[in-house]
Amino acid sequence: MRYIAIDGLIGVGKTALAQRLAQRLPARLIREDVGENPFLEKFYKDIKGLAFQTQLFFLFARYQQQQGIRQQSLFEACAVSDYLFDKDRIFAYTNLNEMEVSLYEKIYALVVKDVPKPDLVVYLQARLETIHDRIRRRGRQHQTAIPYDYLEALSDAYNRFFMHYDAAPLLIVNADQLDFIRDGEDFENLFREIMAPAPGRRFFSPARAKGR
Repeated sequence: MRYIAIDGLIGVGKTALAQRLAQRLPARLIREDVGENPFLEKFYKDIKGLAFQTQLFFLFARYQQQQGIRQQSLFEACAVSDYLFDKDRIFAYTNLNEMEVSLYEKIYALVVKDVPKPDLVVYLQARLETIHDRIRRRGRQHQTAIPYDYLEALSDAYNRFFMHYDAAPLLIVNADQLDFIRDGEDFENLFREIMAPAPGRRFFSPARAKGR
């Protein structure tokens, strides 16, 4: 596989998994730096007022990163990204009003043509209570300010999006009991699932795999 994209709700552990997977393969790590968005911190205090500016900044920042993957030499290692470009639309349809969505879609259609498709997408899925607890324990200022009802709306939007996603092979992982940082067995089980070549949609539950 040349390109693996990992995604999931805020706080689910997609960046941690991408880092460990990139080290193991080895692979080039594509990490989204959300902190570079100058609108983000104020966005959670005024979601509707700053949604369009925040969304466009993310769209173009993600597009620029994806061009690096597209231009990757055949002699370079594979790439692992801690986000899927297509998920940009999850936030657009959650946050923007009808007129903003209409304009957003015109811009999105122009840039998405040049975005490479992953060989595999890994969707880390967890209960909202698990996500909220992980965000609280991480203590990142721009994330602890996220309203719970907004997180709930995002969780529903993510699940709907990946329920219908078929643009690339998809591995849906139950991440509630998954600790791929401290538990070597958890990571090895997941790594084998990721590297197993299979088309279509697959599901992986670490609790079931370990017989818990």
